[in-house]
Amino acid sequence: MNMIQTTALLGTAGMPSAGSGISTLVMMLLFVAGMWFLMIAPQRKKQKEQEKMINALQSGDEVITSCGIYGTITNVKGDRFVLKIADNTKIEMHRSFIQSKIEKKNES
Repeated sequence: MNMIQTTALLGTAGMPSAGSGISTLVMMLLFVAGMWFLMIAPQRKKQKEQEKMINALQSGDEVITSCGIYGTITNVKGDRFVLKIADNTKIEMHRSFIQSKIEKKNES
């Protein structure tokens, strides 16, 4: 064997094969799919439930806002709610600021 052949063989010995690139790609795709199912899909489900709850709100419902304000819905104006938060005190809030509906407890 001459010096040129030895150098050529040693030069290709350290090169990764084409199979390792594919396996890296497969691992990355599996990682992205795992992140999707662990983080993004549950968040979308929660967001849809929140939208469903907000669309079902009507006058007389007690709610809490994302700011921590408790109030009763007195009027619905398109994308806004009018909340009564105290005697003679009403505020308008965008529907996206409603955090949750306060369920009334039945006292029997």
